[in-house]
Amino acid sequence: MIAEIHISDTKVRVDFSKPMPIATVIESSPANVLAWYVEPPKIEPVRTEHFVGSVKEGGSVNFRNIYFNPHGHGTHTECVGHISKEDYFLEDCLKAYFHFVKVISVKPRDINDDKVILAADVKTAWNTIDDKNIKPSAIAIRTLPNDETKCHRHYSGTNPPYLNKEVVPFILAQGVNHLLIDTPSVDREEDGGELICHHLFWEYPENTQKHRTITELIYIDNSIPDGLYLLSLQPASFKNDAAPCKPVLYSVIN
Repeated sequence: MIAEIHISDTKVRVDFSKPMPIATVIESSPANVLAWYVEPPKIEPVRTEHFVGSVKEGGSVNFRNIYFNPHGHGTHTECVGHISKEDYFLEDCLKAYFHFVKVISVKPRDINDDKVILAADVKTAWNTIDDKNIKPSAIAIRTLPNDETKCHRHYSGTNPPYLNKEVVPFILAQGVNHLLIDTPSVDREEDGGELICHHLFWEYPENTQKHRTITELIYIDNSIPDGLYLLSLQPASFKNDAAPCKPVLYSVIN
């Protein structure tokens, strides 16, 4: 289905017949993606003296508890509450759910023992994409090389790629309010708790921009080319700094 939509005074046609999810799946398995030294998630039937929540085990319905960590177990969207002393909840901060997004692919550079995404490479990839006279408010970064093993990697202690702090001023200057990336964090895994890019992006605490979000541990399949898309960003309604999310891309038609 192709529909004409209006977002922020911009009118475009969007193909809603071919959604392109860019999320990892949370499963009760050691094969689940893991970060920050968390154990695998658990999805298991409720068991009481009078009831078992499993049809296979004789219950009338499947009725399961789910134990997971939004930051460590898959694609999640977070707000400034992730780094703030004050209580900020994603449910209260994110109020717009459709955004134009540029999907870009960037190969991190080897710097000392790190793999760093540089501002110059982000700028080149961003400027290569025709924005079709649309001002995107989101960016989705696919790191190279890219394959589906990202959906099952155990990142803890591996020093994954991260953003150089100069990336943040560049994307903010482009009007980006929603940053998506396929790594566990925009910052270095071990940085002494500084979280420089998080602080720069949310301008916390000097000029807190609570409407901005960061979405981590996405996976953009190689079948999705770099380009301009409509993004549906709708995390689950948890009263928390972060929540699991299933971002979906839709093609923008000329």
